Amino acid sequence: MKYLFLIFFMNLLPRYAGRSLSRDGNYPKAFEGIRNEIAGYYDVAKAIIDLAVHGKAQNRSYERLAVFADTIGPRLSGSANLDAAIKYMYSALQKDGLENVHLEPVKVPHWERGEEFAMMLEPRNHSIAILGLGSSVATPPEGITAEVIVVSSFDELHRRAQEAKGKIVVYNQPFISYGETVRYRSLGAVEAAKVGAVASLIRSVASFSIDSPHTGWQNYQSGIPQIPTACISVEDAEMMSRMSFRGTKIIVYLKMGAKTYPDSTSFNTVAEIVGSKYPEQIVLVSGHLDSWDVGQGAMDDGGGAFISWEALSLVKDLGLRPKRTLRLVLWTGEEQGGIGAEQYYQLHKENISNFDIVMESDEGTFKPSGLAFTGNAKARDIVKEIMALLLPINITEVYDTADGTDINFWMRDGVPGASLRDDLSKYFWFHHSQGDTMTVQDPKQMNLCAAVWTVVSYIIADMEEMLPR
Repeated sequence: MKYLFLIFFMNLLPRYAGRSLSRDGNYPKAFEGIRNEIAGYYDVAKAIIDLAVHGKAQNRSYERLAVFADTIGPRLSGSANLDAAIKYMYSALQKDGLENVHLEPVKVPHWERGEEFAMMLEPRNHSIAILGLGSSVATPPEGITAEVIVVSSFDELHRRAQEAKGKIVVYNQPFISYGETVRYRSLGAVEAAKVGAVASLIRSVASFSIDSPHTGWQNYQSGIPQIPTACISVEDAEMMSRMSFRGTKIIVYLKMGAKTYPDSTSFNTVAEIVGSKYPEQIVLVSGHLDSWDVGQGAMDDGGGAFISWEALSLVKDLGLRPKRTLRLVLWTGEEQGGIGAEQYYQLHKENISNFDIVMESDEGTFKPSGLAFTGNAKARDIVKEIMALLLPINITEVYDTADGTDINFWMRDGVPGASLRDDLSKYFWFHHSQGDTMTVQDPKQMNLCAAVWTVVSYIIADMEEMLPR
């Protein structure tokens, strides 16, 4: 009988090869053994750091990004520029010698802002800098001329609902955090339309301004009139707020030529280093290739996309081949809510048990401090041990809760996730604005980001077992 049991057990082994067995509560090996396994990657981690930060690959991700951003420019969903960017990257990844380079088609929104113009007519003539918000409707061809009502919150708007009818609502909400304040951009037009406003102008969601409007996506709701909406600079919002507080009547002329077209075909761009032992298992690194139609999209998210490419390049340059497949995905349609990533998830979710970790860098590539991680306590302990190998560049912290529009679909279903944590103090100075250019990027900081991204993704891809779930 014992031999029958042994045969039965041996037949099970291939099914679980390379997988975490902890999902049924059994930790795959004593943590001390895992710690020793990770410690064995010290020399590999050092080689990655040396190549990325001090060696021949130094500044490579920055230089690649500069050529790309200067050549292509901004890359709005549905635009010819985004099509050109995808073709550019497809060719570049092939020339880099990566494997299985291919494009996966998806449908993405196609909205264009057209010509737009705003002018204060009373109490004086003043040109207002605006950027229409994504999916906004146009004004009538002759534009809209209306009195302004300035509010600092949705609560104030609702309290003054009778005053808002037939007016342009200007929101002068304070910047608290992006997560809290962005709802004014997302829902400002809807809430203004509910009280009968004819348009809405939203103070840019920015922590600092030099008279620069910051755009972004906004959402209409079924059954609510669709009114034109745009962002304005912090300075103009505050000026109109001061005027309103003094009782000054404000009249604004607004003209917007925005138009929404049928959805366009776009592509998620994919490249790999195929795993040597468990090629069906995936460690995914990513950033999004699309951007807004202002600036160059260098920070959001050129930097994240290019350090993700750099991770595969560094592994290849060192002659490494991890046990699992290291997969790069450059998402499309992120700025409209992760449109491309959601379709990727729907296409690949049947293989979710083979996704070891999903990683996305989409909050800048400034000076990194560590990694934000979503996963169970055992997986977090493993990631902490891996991050300790980055002590030579003093980037070892593991923070709670990974963030990434494109990887949230997977994390919600239990796949561990990670995002780069870096210095965000200036990120929202440039976010979604004309200021998002290569001038924002720093090659030395990108080198450090690439080193972190590569060490973490390679070691997880090469460890004998998947991260526990």
